[in-house]
Amino acid sequence: MQDDMILETISVTKNYFGDKSSGVNNVTIFIPKGKVTAIVGESGSGKTTLLNLLYGILEPDSGEVFFKEERILKREEKLQPAHEAMRLVTQNNQDMDLEATVWDSVRSGLRISELGLESEEKKITDSLNMLDIFQLKDQPFGKLSGGEKQRVTIAKALISKPEVILLDEPFNQVDATYREGLQHDIRYIVKEWGVTIVLVSHDPAEILSMADELIVLKEGEIVESGRPEELYNSPKLLYTAQILASGSQLTSEEAKSCGIKSKRGTVIIYAEHVKISKGLGAKWTVKQILFKGFFEELLIERDGVILRANNYSKGKYQIGSKISISIEDYFEFGKWETPARSLPKDL
Repeated sequence: MQDDMILETISVTKNYFGDKSSGVNNVTIFIPKGKVTAIVGESGSGKTTLLNLLYGILEPDSGEVFFKEERILKREEKLQPAHEAMRLVTQNNQDMDLEATVWDSVRSGLRISELGLESEEKKITDSLNMLDIFQLKDQPFGKLSGGEKQRVTIAKALISKPEVILLDEPFNQVDATYREGLQHDIRYIVKEWGVTIVLVSHDPAEILSMADELIVLKEGEIVESGRPEELYNSPKLLYTAQILASGSQLTSEEAKSCGIKSKRGTVIIYAEHVKISKGLGAKWTVKQILFKGFFEELLIERDGVILRANNYSKGKYQIGSKISISIEDYFEFGKWETPARSLPKDL
């Protein structure tokens, strides 16, 4: 293992009930130390299975998992230093006592050897302050909001300063008002404490703003990996583009309505790459307006072709409005058809 890597899997396979379409198959990954690595993919792609293999809850059918060159055994077999160096935060807080106070909940994350020491109170206080929840210390865990609960579970995981924290859908139960702050806190923890974060998510907004590295899973296999901006701006696969962005999928024939002469069978246009304008000759009709906070997503139609387009001038267009568009960029996938690729003019 390279010095800057902390976790590694070599040709790991884990299936359920003999079904090769379940779990993961022949997966090799390298997790960099002191970074945020996100595992992404559609439901059932094997994300949580891979996380549990890294943590030692599951034992692979074949292949091996390593922490700093030490092979990780299943936790039931033998407790190892690797197990002590990692903490897992689940999405449903299943290991938390709903009646316990926030203070006691976080305290329960201390190792047995740390309990009763003079530093115990400081460790708890530091963890609560790191997640900005000290003011909740006397509140029962069960009465907290989703965002507050997630902060408590992460504080509990942090209290013994593990080297790796594994997060399974960490923002799934978190309100939008808490999400950005929690993301910022996790990035701060990585920077200040040098903790390695491995998280599972299905939400592109979460992973693109947080991750240093992405691992894209499909049907239990890695199909792409790399830096978020690389995969977002230059996806090699249709699946990756669909996972990471809101966009429109067109056939090459449908793409002609957008002025695109595609050389392959499938075209993806991100909503942000559709630029809207009014004027003479407008041929697209606004069919639906979706509120997205500081912007709107318009569903527009022409000759039966539907496109998604971001509109940052909220209220400017109404359902039924006629508009013109231009396409700033697009991606092509699938069967090769013609040799030419060109950006269209205003439509």
